[in-house]
Amino acid sequence: MRSKERLLTAMSGGEVDRVPFSPFLAYWWDFAPSSVTCNGQFAFLKELGADPLLRGFQTSFTNSDILGLEEGVYNVSDDFPGCQIVRQTNSTEKKVTWSTPVGDLTLVKTYSPAGKTWMVTHHPIQQKENYKTLLYLVEKMSIQPFYQPVIDEIVEAGEDGLSAPLISPFRKTPFQALIEHFVGTIKLVYDLYDFPELIEEVLEVMNQRAREAVEISINGPAEAFITWEDSSTMNTNPQTFKKYIASELSEWGNRLHKSGKILIHHACGHVKDLLPEMAEEQVDVLESICPPPTGNTEIWEAQKVLSRKGISVIGGIDPVKFQEYNIPALEEYVKRILNNTNKKGFILANSDSCPPNVTIEKFKKVLEIVQYHSN
Repeated sequence: MRSKERLLTAMSGGEVDRVPFSPFLAYWWDFAPSSVTCNGQFAFLKELGADPLLRGFQTSFTNSDILGLEEGVYNVSDDFPGCQIVRQTNSTEKKVTWSTPVGDLTLVKTYSPAGKTWMVTHHPIQQKENYKTLLYLVEKMSIQPFYQPVIDEIVEAGEDGLSAPLISPFRKTPFQALIEHFVGTIKLVYDLYDFPELIEEVLEVMNQRAREAVEISINGPAEAFITWEDSSTMNTNPQTFKKYIASELSEWGNRLHKSGKILIHHACGHVKDLLPEMAEEQVDVLESICPPPTGNTEIWEAQKVLSRKGISVIGGIDPVKFQEYNIPALEEYVKRILNNTNKKGFILANSDSCPPNVTIEKFKKVLEIVQYHSN
């Protein structure tokens, strides 16, 4: 089998010649030397001998920048009908303001030297009136087909990798976007109690716009799609997850399945208590399932619950252990994962991210173990 066939077969729960290994290079790639990154992630993974799963590098559409990214990232644009976007950036802070006839929203991100990343330190929604501004932005946001970047990625990968573009203009379900981008976990909990009708009015319009992007994606050439849900009981509870997130994922999944396409749910947090709800989703794959200390769920624990409903799993290697274990300890760790996991419906990966200090030797060792284990 070549990598694309191996990955698609594993995602559908079929028989594979060996367990696919699809490293997740988030963060690691940003700090890798130019000699490694010069030809791109696909070329690096192919040369490594891994199974390149190109997670969310592209979208099948372009949309107005409603998340405060940067123009061009994920094909977003500052072309926003009825809105002016103002950006202010220095070495420690990024500030984005959306000015509209019904009020302004402001997002602030602050650089963390310790984490070497940008963190949201001021969410756009600070008071009840801000929801009306968000509703205005969601209604006015432009979403248009833009297939060429996906086509280019598919052509580059050929039979040696799988392109899985992002499927939502919010990069995740609308409710999860409220949690992470627009409101924040604690405030959203209070607001759901104080004015649930308003929240659900905004969510309904957000869901409608996200489904437009889903339909555009379905009509494009990609065979699989991913949504960055970051699911975790650290930011939601099972009841809320079921009502607002799992239900919308199932809506997307049902639409994709009618066209024979795959939906991958990125769930990198504490998911153990969400597994019963996740098992009822109309998705094909749960991705970045993470064991302790980063997460709270061993990959084989998740597989036992999800495989009964035909949902495959990706992950298993904790990023902290991937960094800290020496080669002998890593070998024992990976063998334990493989020995406890059913080969069907399973793709091995370091879950969610990869610390910069992980050596290429470790990627090669994992691949060697996978190949030996399959013989």
